[in-house]
Parts: sequence; structure tokens; C-alpha cells
Amino acid sequence: MKDLDIYFPLDKFEELIKHIGWDQIDEWFKFWNDKKDMLLLDDFWEHNVNEDWIWGLAFPLLSQAYKFHNNFSEKKIIGISALPGTGKTTLGRWIESMSLKLNFKVAVISIDDFYLPSQEMALAINNNPWNVSRGFPGTHSIDLMKNKLLKWKTDGELIVPVFDKSLRDGLGDRSNWRNETPELLIIEGWFLGVNPLKFNLPHVENVEPQLRPNEISYRLNIQKNLEKYKDIWSLIDQIWHLKPMKFEYMNLWKSNQEKQMLNKKGSALQDVRLDNFLRMLNASIPQRSFDNINPDVQILIDQDRRLRNVSLN
Repeated sequence: MKDLDIYFPLDKFEELIKHIGWDQIDEWFKFWNDKKDMLLLDDFWEHNVNEDWIWGLAFPLLSQAYKFHNNFSEKKIIGISALPGTGKTTLGRWIESMSLKLNFKVAVISIDDFYLPSQEMALAINNNPWNVSRGFPGTHSIDLMKNKLLKWKTDGELIVPVFDKSLRDGLGDRSNWRNETPELLIIEGWFLGVNPLKFNLPHVENVEPQLRPNEISYRLNIQKNLEKYKDIWSLIDQIWHLKPMKFEYMNLWKSNQEKQMLNKKGSALQDVRLDNFLRMLNASIPQRSFDNINPDVQILIDQDRRLRNVSLN
């Protein structure tokens, strides 16, 4: 493994691999290296994905799912917390497909699949200071999400909506429902694991340009909304946090993601709508809240999305 093009220290990474259940990192590496040809990496990552992303994140996360499936009878949920544009959607599709090759089924869903339907969404976003159509805490069907996760944990049946961000000229809407029976569930989201702050929010924060009075006022509503998500976080057995070394890297990643969606589907956030959405992502939740996520595994990522540290929290 030392010959791979990786950027993170191996000592902390080895602790993670042993925690997942392998006695030696060399044993873990051989296990996945022997299966690498059947795992169709190039079919899921359109551009050549870095080896550090595959070996530092994709295989370890699949390893955790594999061990959960083999070692526990009760159903487990893994959460992936990562800012928009990080690459978690593609990672999820790969894990879903690869689990079948290992003779078990993982379903990967997003909290965004539980966005409110269009009419309810119109009320939820009314008068938000960023003029965005979705995205911040309070724009999801929390009760529906909780009920569907509990139903899966109880009887193994997963019935969840699918949200298509390209519908309604980029405003998005529910497109269909998934009905399946996975053995393990992964749920991802950009503020997954974020809790409301327990002290008063400052009126000045390291956001450029500085927060406007209406943004400061609206953020208090969002803090109240975050309380409702705590029931969802409590159902998650383990959180993996993909954390940029600087929060502002997300702006480039999200912009590139929308350009790719425009090329593929002909519809995406552009121009003022994209600027407004990025502002919402930067200003709606205090950025220090993401430092307070209490993940089981933390992955630090640089601007080029290279993994700089992979370790147990």
C-alpha cells in the first residue's frame, strides 16, 4: 500500500482498518486488491479517480458496510456528512453496486430525497433571505424520514421518495419512490449530524461578505429547525464526516457539480440562482457547527479533493 499515490498518514489509517475488523492493514489491502478488477471503478467515476480516494475512503467505507452485514443481526445505518460537491453521490452509487458483488445489498439515500413536495416547499422557503428554493434545515419532511427509517429498521422494507434536482427548471421535485429491502442503509447529507448551537449566535462571523441583519434573524429559525433533525441523527449508528480543510472549497466543488448537471441534463443552478444557493450554504448554518459534528470517522480533504487525513475521530 505504501507504493500507492496517497497523501494521508498510514498510522492513523491503520487504526481505522483495525477498528473495522481487520487484524493487519496488509491483510485488508490484499482482500480488496484481489477484488479490485471486479469492482468496476471506471464505470462510476467518469474521470480517473485518485488512488487515495479509492483506498482511503471507498474501500474503507465498503469494508465497514461489509463487516456490519457479516457481524450484526440488527439493521445498521451509516451516515455520510459532506458538503455539496464533495463527491458523495457518485461514491454512494458505487457502493450500492459493489455490495451486490459481495452478496449483500446496501441502499444509499440522501436526506435531500425527503425534500418537501413542491406546494409545502413553497411555504417552507417563503421569505428566506437567499431566495433559494430548497436546501436549508426546515425544507425536509422530517416525520416522513423518521417513519421510513424506523420502518426499515423494524421490518426491512425501505420505501422512500426520490428527489430529482433537475425538475421544474432546476427547482427540483419528487420524481418517484424507491421500494426495496436492503440489508444495510447509508444516508448522506450536507449538514448530517449538525446540531443546534447551545449558546447565542454571534452577530459577526467569518463569512464574506458579512452577514446581513435578515440573514442573522433567519438563522435563528434554522437553529430551531435543526432541533427536529436530532431524532434522525439518533437513528444513525455511525457517521463518516468528509470535511474540507477550508469551508470555502465547497464553493468551487458545488459550482463544478452544477456545470456537470447542466451538461448531462440540460438544467441546473446557474448565475444568480447558483450564487444565492452558495450564499445559503455559507451563511445559513454557522460554519463552526460543522466542527461540532461528532463523527466516528473523519476524512480531511484539500481543495483538490485529495484526502489528507483518514482516521477515527
